[in-house]
Amino acid sequence: MRNSALKQPSQREDFYPSRGTLSSRMLEREVPVVYPSPDRCPIDRELITHYRDNGFLVLDNVFSLDEVTAFQQEVDRLRSDPQTRASGEVIREPDSGEVRSVFRVHQVSSVFRRLATDPRLTDLASYLLGDQIYVHQSRVNYKPGFRGREFYWHSDFETWHVEDGMPSMRALSMSITLTGNYATNGPLLLIPGSHLRYVVCEGETPAEHFRNSLRKQEYGIPDDNSVRQLARDNGIVAATGTPGSVIVFDCNLMHGSGSNITPYARSNVFFVYNALSNRVGNPYCDRPPRPEYLCSRETITPLAQAKEAEQPETRGSAANTTRLVTNSQAEADDE
Repeated sequence: MRNSALKQPSQREDFYPSRGTLSSRMLEREVPVVYPSPDRCPIDRELITHYRDNGFLVLDNVFSLDEVTAFQQEVDRLRSDPQTRASGEVIREPDSGEVRSVFRVHQVSSVFRRLATDPRLTDLASYLLGDQIYVHQSRVNYKPGFRGREFYWHSDFETWHVEDGMPSMRALSMSITLTGNYATNGPLLLIPGSHLRYVVCEGETPAEHFRNSLRKQEYGIPDDNSVRQLARDNGIVAATGTPGSVIVFDCNLMHGSGSNITPYARSNVFFVYNALSNRVGNPYCDRPPRPEYLCSRETITPLAQAKEAEQPETRGSAANTTRLVTNSQAEADDE
């Protein structure tokens, strides 16, 4: 176990300014994507290089169909549970009112608490971030058939930095697919290589921005020219996969998703892992911190300790098969 000081990080100069009176522009990333780690590499080195250069990986067959079935049953339980629905930690579709996201699932569900500490996820996250890790945010995303709405282009880090006070780009997301993620049912769209540039966004951060931004984000989004340039340089990839796959992507990767007008619902479980040395401080804006269910601030538990408490059985390596998804592959998937 690596040692990281547990004191709150001091607020330093803001190296990633955004919003307010600033105009849109792109800044080059000046921190690593893959941090030095003394641990054994849990996947092929070629995949680490792909993640470093492109900002994401798609790992197939990480979880068995039996495991995925158990996850799906837990998602259904949470979505229909009256206490969960009344908790204020559920986001609904802006038009239909259907459940879109359930947050803090690693704390409210024993099934997802075990999943958050599964070595198939945490070993890779810890290796890439080169530090002890904790769950910054967790959620179930559900995009219903016919009426699942889009979510516009954004960098998670821009929001986590400005509104949560995350100091640097030393975090990543892991999305476990619970249904087929097809090119047609509103999958996650990624711009490869966009994690190497930080897009400064325009506009003031409204009070209690989180109440609307999680349904439809209108602030903290990039300007059209920046997205156009990033896409022109690197293309756009649809992160497709069968149930039980894991999509790993850097906190600063530009991503979004389109509407789902097909009959085929899409659902995923997300865990955001942050380096313990990178835990949040005060927001880099003039707004109070977002609620705890969106950003772990008071309840930070290093996952090395969480794993010891859970004592999960060893489940093997990170993935049975892996695809290096490229722009040309995404086009082939559409055919």
